[in-house]
Order: sequence, then C-alpha cells, then structure tokens
Amino acid sequence: MKKNKVLNSHVSKAIATLGHFDILTINDAGMPIPNDERRIDLAITKDLPKFIEVLEVVLSEVEIQKIYLATEIRNQNPYQLEQIYALIGEHVDVEFIEHDEMKQNLNNSTTKANIRTGETTPFSNIALESNVTF
Repeated sequence: MKKNKVLNSHVSKAIATLGHFDILTINDAGMPIPNDERRIDLAITKDLPKFIEVLEVVLSEVEIQKIYLATEIRNQNPYQLEQIYALIGEHVDVEFIEHDEMKQNLNNSTTKANIRTGETTPFSNIALESNVTF
C-alpha cells in the first residue's frame, strides 16, 4: 500500500507526472472544470472534502514555485486566503488574476489536472505551478 498521504490514484498520478512549470489546480465545487481526462472529481457532498484539506495534502507531495489565485478572494473570502498563506509559506510567489482568467486557464496545455472538491465558499480555487526538487 502507498505510504505517502495521497491515496487517490488519479491525484497521485497527476502529481507524479508534474514537471517544472506544470500546473495542477484545486477547485471549489462550482468551478466549471473541463470534463476531460484531466478532471479529478473528489466532491462527495457540500463541503466534503474541504478545499483547504485537499490543498494541504497535495502540498505535502508537490514542490511549488508559484500559485495563482483569483483577485476576488481578497474581498470575498479573506479567511480562505489566510489559510492558503499559512500553508504555502513565504518562499512561494503569489499572483492574483481575475476569476474569469482562472476559468480560461483550466484548459491550458500546461495544466496536468483539475481537482474538484466539495468546497462551497466563494473563490476557493488555486493553480499550483510546480518547481523542481533539486
């Protein structure tokens, strides 16, 4: 049995195939993620699993250099933003972009996977840009 935190085989595969500058997104239940092979739907019911819980587990296995967040999270969900900052630390670049741009980027060729959570708080979406471990 797998020893690390991520047990979901689809999430584990997405993480294992990340290269430098590749993107993995974690999204709330309402984000219109594409219905293609990159879609990983973890949502079971409202708020299960929570966005921040999935982010914490993914970050335990992924080296990131930058994150992208919706500009709207600053005013519409500051508590979630605080939790994100607590998890990513100080050495990760943060770029804020419009929510509509985030939606368009879900189809980007560098996006390896789009993970859907059960989160129901607004703008609980993040794009993680992978880094190297050496």
